[in-house]
Amino acid sequence: MHVGEQLPSLEIPVTRTLIVAGAVASRDYQDVHHDAESARQKGSPDIFMNILTTNGLVGRYITDHFGPTAELRRVAIRLGAPNYPGDTMVLTGTVEEIEGDTATVRVVGENGVGRHVTGTVTVTVPPDAPPVVPPQTPSGTAPGGAR
Repeated sequence: MHVGEQLPSLEIPVTRTLIVAGAVASRDYQDVHHDAESARQKGSPDIFMNILTTNGLVGRYITDHFGPTAELRRVAIRLGAPNYPGDTMVLTGTVEEIEGDTATVRVVGENGVGRHVTGTVTVTVPPDAPPVVPPQTPSGTAPGGAR
């Protein structure tokens, strides 16, 4: 890893199931995350993803890239545009700083509405970590279209 390194993008389809499952898994029972009619009554066009699900997806993005021995030390994110069902969130990242075996990565997640999440993740990768092999999509390409 080196400063300025661009992580491959990761496209995450935002489904109703993902939104509801993420809310339930994080024990966030706010109706705006599972009841479309309640969400509309509160001014939203549909249900939307909660911050804990986004936080988990950002963590997954980093560990998918740096491998199973990577340790997340700090995740600091801020939400912007909501993630609604039927959209796709595209996560991108850039290594901003390296100190020993620890890197700080700037992460951005965008969807059709705009910028959903911005933040930084501090991750430690042990020096004896095995090389990272990008995960494959069903089409045989790495997320973001790399081969």
